[in-house]
Amino acid sequence: MFIGNSLWQLIQQSDALSWLIYIILFCMSVLCWAVFICKLILTTIKRRYLVEALKRVEHARTMDDLRAIALQMRDTIPGYFLSRQLVYLKLILESRSEGLLSQEDRDLLLQHSEQILDTLIAHEESYLPVLSTSAAVAPLFGLLGTVWGLIHAFIGISERQTADIIAVAPGIAEALMTTLVGLLVAIPAVIMFNYLHTRIVAMEQLLLEFAEMVRIRVQHIAKI
Repeated sequence: MFIGNSLWQLIQQSDALSWLIYIILFCMSVLCWAVFICKLILTTIKRRYLVEALKRVEHARTMDDLRAIALQMRDTIPGYFLSRQLVYLKLILESRSEGLLSQEDRDLLLQHSEQILDTLIAHEESYLPVLSTSAAVAPLFGLLGTVWGLIHAFIGISERQTADIIAVAPGIAEALMTTLVGLLVAIPAVIMFNYLHTRIVAMEQLLLEFAEMVRIRVQHIAKI
């Protein structure tokens, strides 16, 4: 309790630049936690949808089954991917009077699948740079505040004409506070980034498995 009060007193005694750094670091911390919580919830929900869709597509026997899955899951990642693939497949088949696909058509269908996957993966990785940037920048903001505070502390030493530890300790402690706050922002940001990155990579792998399952089922059902 005493330490907490002392730290708060040091923050209250800070000058305008130090307060600006504190505000920036606080905003960065709030933003990092908001991104982490939102991403954590969304990746959990999306992973559940992917697992469900993977099982349903695996048991699909007709094109109508695939269309039904796409319709029922239209507001999810697997539903979006499946509907886009089926629409593109329909356009290709309608352009072929014999109803068969050439090797070039199959390559186009595969390229279309890869483009959708790239778009979905890029979307899942969005906002992660907020965490990595905060983890890199927060200590630098803290260091800036510390350097600024030390300059003031040494100026105070020269004005007092003394290097007595009792006289200079408060100024040095005040200067080091910004570094402490910067580390308190950066360390959680690093942990959050690595944890989310691991979850997103696992989900991307599941998405690739789903895309491959869709390709196999479409080829088997349509006999293309």
